[in-house]
Amino acid sequence: MDLGTRGTLDRSLTYVGGFSIVLMTLFLIVILAPICVKGVGAFIFRGTVEFRKVNFDVWDRGDKARLAREVADTDAARRPVYEMMKRFKKQLRGFPRSERRRYGKEFKELGKRLRRLLGPFPGQRRPVLMRQRYGQTRWDGVERFLNEVLFVEEWDYSNEVGVKVLKPRMAFFKGTSLEKLFPYLKKNINAMMAPQLTFYPRFLTDASKDSHFFGGVWPELLGTIYLTLGAMFLAVPIGVLAAVYFCEYATQGPVVSFLRICISTLAGVPSIVFGLFGLAFFLNTLHVSDSKSVLVGAMTLSLLILPTIIRTSEEAILAVPHSYKEAALALGAGKWKTVATIILPASLPGILTGIIISMGRAAGETAPIIFTAAVSVGGALGIQQILDNPTPALSWNIYNLCTEHESVDQIRHVQYGMVLVLVGLVLALNLLAIILRARITKRMKA
Repeated sequence: MDLGTRGTLDRSLTYVGGFSIVLMTLFLIVILAPICVKGVGAFIFRGTVEFRKVNFDVWDRGDKARLAREVADTDAARRPVYEMMKRFKKQLRGFPRSERRRYGKEFKELGKRLRRLLGPFPGQRRPVLMRQRYGQTRWDGVERFLNEVLFVEEWDYSNEVGVKVLKPRMAFFKGTSLEKLFPYLKKNINAMMAPQLTFYPRFLTDASKDSHFFGGVWPELLGTIYLTLGAMFLAVPIGVLAAVYFCEYATQGPVVSFLRICISTLAGVPSIVFGLFGLAFFLNTLHVSDSKSVLVGAMTLSLLILPTIIRTSEEAILAVPHSYKEAALALGAGKWKTVATIILPASLPGILTGIIISMGRAAGETAPIIFTAAVSVGGALGIQQILDNPTPALSWNIYNLCTEHESVDQIRHVQYGMVLVLVGLVLALNLLAIILRARITKRMKA
């Protein structure tokens, strides 16, 4: 091949590589931008007076005197709503039976919507569920439920495809004392809810309350850290020692070749299979713990990432120049001393690369921990509890909140917040490992 052709090929490959990097960057931006924008909404939002009530009642945060003034002001703005509802309820008793039946159902539905917007009415018995004791804590929730109060959602099937139609609820109560309620709500909703721009960093450190209607994601974040570090603690020593054995001690032959094939096969096994294996072997056969636990989940995740650590460690060890080993042996060093003092330090940057990749995968896996470690609701665990207790985890709770929660739309900010925290955690762990690898490499060169 002449120099001109080689130069053309080199430039072409450079352009293709650069285009691939740009394309991948754009792809990541398209995926991560919505997550970041909507995830930030879990930390920065317009919080209502109900949010400040929850903070004070549950976590004893905030200025009591200032909150009392805000509550007094918002109660004064809400009082006409309660009076109109109370007045109509009395009038309803004097309506003819047909009208009482017609208005009664719609009035009951209106009261239900108002309680979800503003919280329980004065004099009402204290609800059992925490979510029913307060109104909407975020302004986006206020807008959503105000819309449900003002309009009735119906479907128009006049065409072949049904079309959703919003009809003013006020039209149903036209000519009654409740007719004035709807324009009053629309005009005075700011005074009734007192929204303020709120920065809520404690989303990271607060436990969730009432199935994530309130609070943060600390138990899930801590559980993910436990599972990830536990998996690395178990998998890294085994994986590195196995790689050392394959590269330095094993006699190449059919048995070693078969073991390598098994390792490569395990790297491609679906993660759900590892979860079922962990349930069957660690829980039902070995009885590592009585039920799901962080320990069993970490052991299962360690099996999942073990093939990656073995293969990357092997490649790193084989990349060490053979002259290093020859020089050590020529100076009288034994086999193990050569491996421990020459080969492993020289291959450490490559081994750390495999550890970084495995760490990110362990933190984001869902299927292996479903059967072995994860629960939907739970508190933050102490170190002494991880041996025999399950834990919430970000990956599992993201899936659970998006698919099985009874009020998916109301806690959408929590879902995106969890995704943002998980992405941030993986990036932070990877960044920490990359910095560690860079320092080790710099020290070795020095």
